[in-house]
Amino acid sequence: QVQLVESGGGLVQPGGSLRLSCAASGSIYSIDVMGWYRQAPGKQRELVATITNTGSPNYADSVKGRFTISRDNAKGTADLQMNSLKPEDTAVYYCNVEAQLLSPWARRAYWGQGTQVTVSS
Repeated sequence: QVQLVESGGGLVQPGGSLRLSCAASGSIYSIDVMGWYRQAPGKQRELVATITNTGSPNYADSVKGRFTISRDNAKGTADLQMNSLKPEDTAVYYCNVEAQLLSPWARRAYWGQGTQVTVSS
């Protein structure tokens, strides 16, 4: 029905930057909210940032001022620009999409497979 492809994770030194990308495809009528979540070892998955289809962002307090989420509605993509990375940002990052499907006519949420971000010297 809906496929999410994530890219851009990797290893970076503290203070460095990474850009994550998520592309949604499939039987989609519209995408309401796109977002990024993360899960560190031994911890629960937590919200990093979300963005509505009108471009309104929402950030976790821990990333405000360092991370920027953006989306391209025409392409069905959402990017997360991560600057001033800290070791505590190390986690698996997951893309999440809330979409209105064409067939069946239903609203569903989907998760990507996850991409590892490691911040270490």
